[in-house]
Amino acid sequence: MQIAPMTLAHAADIVTWRYAAPYDCYDMTSADAAFLTSPTSGFFALTDATGLIGYRSFGADGQVPGGEYDGSALDTGGGLRPDLTGKGLGREAIQTGLDFGRHLLAPAAFRVTIATFNVRAQRVVEALGFRNVGRFQALADGRSYEMLIRPESAPCDNLAE
Repeated sequence: MQIAPMTLAHAADIVTWRYAAPYDCYDMTSADAAFLTSPTSGFFALTDATGLIGYRSFGADGQVPGGEYDGSALDTGGGLRPDLTGKGLGREAIQTGLDFGRHLLAPAAFRVTIATFNVRAQRVVEALGFRNVGRFQALADGRSYEMLIRPESAPCDNLAE
């Protein structure tokens, strides 16, 4: 898997993806494909040898209205194509995004916000070192969400003695 620039063709595909309930809260059907391609949107395509398999985002898109967010961590989110969910690809997809985000943006920490019912995603991010820091109700639909943070290691100073 690798991260690639978000093209209009990728974005146009992503906004048609429909997830089965209760995962439909992750549908991006109301998103503007042109916005997803804007360099300021923070969206990137997740691809493999077959083409587009998902997306990763960095910034405000990873925040759910109702949560209390601060500048201590970079919000990240993403999704896999609906036909690929539940097939064991989540860990590699998220790790690929974290590696890319670390290289591009060098945050002090990453933060993810996940619907409480989404136990699969919670297990994956916890295995990647994220720790739960709180729960809240979303303003839009009243669903319960969990916020998890993973501090990034500070760069080591390799000073000659």
